[in-house]
Amino acid sequence: MASAPLATAYSLTVNGRPHVVAEGTTLAQLLSELQLDPRMVVVERNREILRDRDQFETLTLHAGDTLELVHFVGGG
Repeated sequence: MASAPLATAYSLTVNGRPHVVAEGTTLAQLLSELQLDPRMVVVERNREILRDRDQFETLTLHAGDTLELVHFVGGG
């Protein structure tokens, strides 16, 4: 009986804390996992602010990436 191949996982840093994601995880998938609305978050990846939210669906995360996520909370 053949066993299924194991998925590779990567370690990255999210808001100063270690976080593990599967190989091929996109930024949009990470935001979904963290229950963050991409329209309400500013993302800095490796000290560069990502301004084009349309790229979140295709931007693949890599081992060692450092992300800072700032989300807006409504209120008044």
